[in-house]
Amino acid sequence: MAEQKIFAGPRIRRIRNGKGLTQTAMAEGLGISPSYLNLIERNQRPLTVQLILKLASVYKVEPEELQGGPGGSMAALREVFSDPLLAGELPGDQELVEIAEAAPNAAAAMVKLYRAYREQVARLSDLSEIMAREGRATAVAATRLPIDEVRETFERRSNHFAGIENEAEAFTTLLDPGGDLSGALKAWLKREHGIVVKVLPVATMPNWRRRYDRHSQRLFISERLSPFDQLREIAMEACLVRMQVAIASEIQALKLSSDEARRLARFELARYAAHALMMPYAAFQTAAQRTRYDIDVLRARFGVSFEQAANRLTMLQRTGASGVPFFMLEVDNAGNRFRKAGAQGFPQSRFGGGCPKLGVHAAFSQPGQILVDAVELPDGAEFLTISRTLEGPQGAFSERPRRTALLLGCDIGFKDEIVYGTALPPATGPGGKPAGISSTPVGPACRLCERVGCLSRAEPPITRPLGLDEMVTGLSAFDFQ
Repeated sequence: MAEQKIFAGPRIRRIRNGKGLTQTAMAEGLGISPSYLNLIERNQRPLTVQLILKLASVYKVEPEELQGGPGGSMAALREVFSDPLLAGELPGDQELVEIAEAAPNAAAAMVKLYRAYREQVARLSDLSEIMAREGRATAVAATRLPIDEVRETFERRSNHFAGIENEAEAFTTLLDPGGDLSGALKAWLKREHGIVVKVLPVATMPNWRRRYDRHSQRLFISERLSPFDQLREIAMEACLVRMQVAIASEIQALKLSSDEARRLARFELARYAAHALMMPYAAFQTAAQRTRYDIDVLRARFGVSFEQAANRLTMLQRTGASGVPFFMLEVDNAGNRFRKAGAQGFPQSRFGGGCPKLGVHAAFSQPGQILVDAVELPDGAEFLTISRTLEGPQGAFSERPRRTALLLGCDIGFKDEIVYGTALPPATGPGGKPAGISSTPVGPACRLCERVGCLSRAEPPITRPLGLDEMVTGLSAFDFQ
């Protein structure tokens, strides 16, 4: 039998201490010297198969107890040390193994304490949101990752950057692209900066969308991307070169707290600039109004994707030439939220966006179809929402494609200005007569929603005590008083 070496010193020590044995007594029972057992307990000698069998026969120790690794504890401890509060304190894998092995009960207590802390942070955030809706805004201090800071900063402010819009219009005039913006950008990059654009196959560029090689002055674009996304990547690179002063000025105005946050904001503003270049403000705003904000018409007219055209609609807030104040939300089929933005900031306190009854979640069952809904919040606020799935980069046959869903929304008062308003289902009044439109009752998020009998409820509200009555069971998974 091949000898399998297992280092399990802390586990052997726990077994010995649990049985009240000295090292000399256990060593005698195993037929080894005390010094050798001491080396085993300090992980300087491995356990062999023979020793494992001896432990099982003499001390009734299950072999699995000795061979089982700390995998579950390791994953939980990694979660603890990845929190922004412990930034810079993340130990290496070996140190985590030592914690999980030497003090498993203490490690479990640390994980339990961390999860209680995260629950309290979530509750404070929810309560802060409730108070904000009631006009009693409060700042809840919480340590955030740079990506969280950037997202929150962009979500709170209008998704319109006047300086970048002006630079994009000047750049468009310089390029004079006609009907071929991609060709004009490639020619400009080559002529002005010696940069050559090249599309590479998946095998050559498996992990990147875009990569700029400074040494050879070549910009590589992945063939995985659709033609629309390839154009955006080229436009982003050109904007980072041409508009670096304007982008730096906008980053400074955001007053972010770290270099990492500023780097992430630079990427977001480059994406914004690319959209402004692909869909020039004046032409796009005029076309949007004339087509009554029909996204499919706009995407065809400007040669962009559905996502790009919908995103651009949230940017139309130029003074004297503004459009309908749309907001947008992108999620995956697990409910993770990737992006939130709005012409006047994302309406977090009024809309929320965390309700499972929103059409953006139903869109996954009807890929490529546009779902139009009117939704009503508990306070009576109503919104028109447009939802549709988005396809990510193309994968190989063996890869599962990435699919997300986009929600574009606005106040219901703008329904007559939007082509999608005609698709809203009518409500019926007494005698079957039309009585306005039929709205779906939703909430900002389950934890903040007090609607009774909601079949879609995923969590109890934090504002009401649970009403656990053995004699009565409600329709919701969580009954409350």
